Amino acid sequence: MAEFSQNRGKRRDGEVLGGAVDFLLANARLVLGVGGAAVLGIATLAVKRLIDRATSPRDEEDAKRDSTCLEDSWQELGLLKASPRLQPQPRPAALSQPVPPPAPSLSAPEGPADADPPTSPQLCSPAPSMCLTFQEKLLAFERDHVTMPVAHVALAKQLAGDIALELQAYLRNKFPELPFGALVPGGPLYDGLQAGAADPVRLLVPLALEPGLWSLVPGVDTVARDPRCWAVRRTQLEFHPRGSSPWDRFLVGGYLSSRVLLGLLRQALTASVNWPAIGSLLGCLIRPRVASEELLLEVQHECLDFPVAVLLAIAGAQAGGLLLAWPLEGLAGNFWLQDWYPAEAAQLRALDERDAGTRRRLLLLLCGVCRGHPALGRLGRGPLTQVVLHLGEQEADWGEEALGERFLQALELLIGSLERASLPCHFSRGVNLLDGLREEDVDNMGCALYWGLRAPEGLL
Repeated sequence: MAEFSQNRGKRRDGEVLGGAVDFLLANARLVLGVGGAAVLGIATLAVKRLIDRATSPRDEEDAKRDSTCLEDSWQELGLLKASPRLQPQPRPAALSQPVPPPAPSLSAPEGPADADPPTSPQLCSPAPSMCLTFQEKLLAFERDHVTMPVAHVALAKQLAGDIALELQAYLRNKFPELPFGALVPGGPLYDGLQAGAADPVRLLVPLALEPGLWSLVPGVDTVARDPRCWAVRRTQLEFHPRGSSPWDRFLVGGYLSSRVLLGLLRQALTASVNWPAIGSLLGCLIRPRVASEELLLEVQHECLDFPVAVLLAIAGAQAGGLLLAWPLEGLAGNFWLQDWYPAEAAQLRALDERDAGTRRRLLLLLCGVCRGHPALGRLGRGPLTQVVLHLGEQEADWGEEALGERFLQALELLIGSLERASLPCHFSRGVNLLDGLREEDVDNMGCALYWGLRAPEGLL
C-alpha cells in the first residue's frame, strides 16, 4: 500500500511537471520556432529525469528504463544538431548565370570516402514560351503543309509527261479516224499553283475540229440559259453533209455531245488501256478511278501519290477559256463547261510579276486551308482564285509582310460573298460561282469562316 501511494505521488508530481513543461514548450514554439522548441523540450526532459533520479529511490527496472530513454533523448538531440540545413541561395541576376552550390555544413557527419557527394537541388529554368504572330504561323503552315518539295514536283512532271505519251499512242492506235491533238499535261503543278500533291495534273486531250464546220454557242443563247455551259453546233450541213467530219458520229440534235465523247473515253480508260504494263514500264502504279464521274487516274509512286485528270477540251472560247467535256445534268447534259483556269493562272502570274506580289502564295494558302477543313472542302480552286483576283483589284500592297493581312481580308470577302450567295466571275460577271452550292453547305462554310476570322490560328 505504501508502494502504491509512492507511485501515485510520483505520477501526480510528473503530471504537474509535465504540465509546466508543456506550457514552457508552447511558449518556446512561439519564440524559438519548431526546431528550437524540440531541442528545448528534450533538454528539459533530460534535466527532469536527472532530478527525479537524484531525489527518489529507484528500483532496477525503472532505473534501466529511464537510462535507456535518456540515451535515446540525447541521441535525438544529437541528430537534430547534426542535420544540415539548406543555406538560402542568392537569386542569380540572369538565367544564364551559374547557380552557386550550397555551402557545406560543418556539423554534418562525414560519410565514407568512396560515397557519392550529396547532390544539391538544381534550379531548372523554364523554357521561354514561343509567342508567334499570325504572320509567322501562316508562313510555317505554308512551309509544312502547302509547299511541295522540288524533287517531288520534278518527279510528278516526268511521270505525267510519260503517261501523256503513252495515252496519246493508245488513242492514235485505238481511234485512228479521230483527229485528237497532242496531249499536253498542265495545271497547277506547271504554273506554280500546286497546293500539295492532292491537286490533280490536268492532262488535256484536245479535239481538232474542222474550221468552218463547227460554231461555239454561248450558254445564255442555249436552252440551258447557263452562261457557263456552251454548245458546239454543227454548221454548213448543206455543203458538208453529215458524215463529212469524223466527229459527226457524236452528234446529238445537231450538237457535238460531250456526254457521248466522255462515255467513249471512259470505256477506253477503264477497260482497254493496259495500265499495269504502262505502270511497270514507268516504275509506278496507275489505276483509273472508276467510281468518279470525272476521268481520273491514280498514280502511286514510292515517293508520292497524285491524281491525273484526263480532260477532253475544245479551244476557242472567249477570253482564252477552254470548253471541257464535263458530267453535266439536266438540259446542259450534252453541252461543254467553260473552264477559266488558263486565264486565271495567266492573270495571277502577270499581276505577281508586275509588283513581285504574293497573290499566288495567298491562293495556295487558301487552297491548303480549305482542303483540310471538313466544312470548307467544297470551296474549290475556282471560287478561291476569283476571291484572290477580286482582292487584287482593291489592294496595292502585296509584299510578303502583308500576307497575313491579305489572308484575313480574303476570309472577309468570302464571308460577304456567302452572305449574298453571290461570287461573280472575274472574267464574266454574269457567272455566279456559288450557284452549285446547297443552302446547308453555304451556312456551314459561312459559320466556319466566321469563327476562323475571329481565331484564324484555328484554321491552320
